[in-house]
Amino acid sequence: MSRVLVAMSGGVDSSVAAALLVEAGHEVVGVTMKTFCYSETPSHGKTCCGLDGISDAKRVAAALGIPHYVFDVEEDFTRDVIDDFVQEYSEGRTPNPCVRCNSNTKFRDLMRRGRALGCDRIASGHYVRSHHGPRGSTLHRGLDEAKDQAYFLWALPPELVPQLDFPLGALTKDEVRARARTLDLVTADKPESQEICFVPTGDYRDLLKRRLGTHPALEPGPIVRSSGEVVGEHHGYAGFTVGQRKGLGGGFSEPHFVLEVRPETREVVVGTRDELFQDEVSVRELNWLTDPGESGASLTVQLRYRAPAVSATVTPTEEGLVLALDEAQPAVTPGQSAVLFDGDRLLGGGRIVAAGRRVETAVPGLSA
Repeated sequence: MSRVLVAMSGGVDSSVAAALLVEAGHEVVGVTMKTFCYSETPSHGKTCCGLDGISDAKRVAAALGIPHYVFDVEEDFTRDVIDDFVQEYSEGRTPNPCVRCNSNTKFRDLMRRGRALGCDRIASGHYVRSHHGPRGSTLHRGLDEAKDQAYFLWALPPELVPQLDFPLGALTKDEVRARARTLDLVTADKPESQEICFVPTGDYRDLLKRRLGTHPALEPGPIVRSSGEVVGEHHGYAGFTVGQRKGLGGGFSEPHFVLEVRPETREVVVGTRDELFQDEVSVRELNWLTDPGESGASLTVQLRYRAPAVSATVTPTEEGLVLALDEAQPAVTPGQSAVLFDGDRLLGGGRIVAAGRRVETAVPGLSA
């Protein structure tokens, strides 16, 4: 059996993941990451990585009879996750900090530190399945479609995949809570954390104001149509993301949405729902967990965490790749992840940098 380091956030999922590994006979070490300075944020104890999380993880580890450590990763987390989050919004994009955390702090840094504790594997409570065999190791979607988290793991260092285990991949959330109750774990009925862990106020703009100070991203600018017609004014383009409907003012004959954020002119471009649909996506910062798909290959791509996977044709470019979607999709957002799958197997992904419409394509629900 292996000596496995389990990332324990203090929630029910990581608690049960640790318990299942103990039941399977592994030598388990629990670790919780201290990712930021809690004293600088209100309600700091209630986030998934906050002080309550550390306390609950310690209590679960004690109940399971395993050692528990707290790793202070504040410096690395700030550099790799928070700084990137702020930089992306300042440049008019919408980042996904969970992807950055998983690809850097949560797995890469934990593996490095875990080796010092004699651990040769890492496990977490993600709803993902890992397959390890003579032909290599692959990651697959979790069986619970409502909880599947493969989307967040495309940027993992590929050399780590053979060392990763995800005990919850074949379970549903209800089954996980039932197992936690059977084991009488203190986290059994703990609600899930919905906010970004380092934005406990629930409003990311509070963080941007603290970190950016005086910055064009937080200054007023025009709200315009695609034609250039000015239809309003905003109080900072960092408060907008593609697909957003709120905060655009009134006076439109039909609902309008954010189509684009232009940091160089501080413009927020708005338009109708029809204009929101795109079928060509440019992707950079690629990371492949398996062999890259060939040019012209037809794969499926997921463009947001809760978005359905859609078929696309892949064309590599010098800087990344272009995805030609079989069906136009709404609110394709620069800064978000385009994650590629072959069936339920996770292939890799990259960051969306731009989207457009190749030709006048039919828009679902709007075409005659």
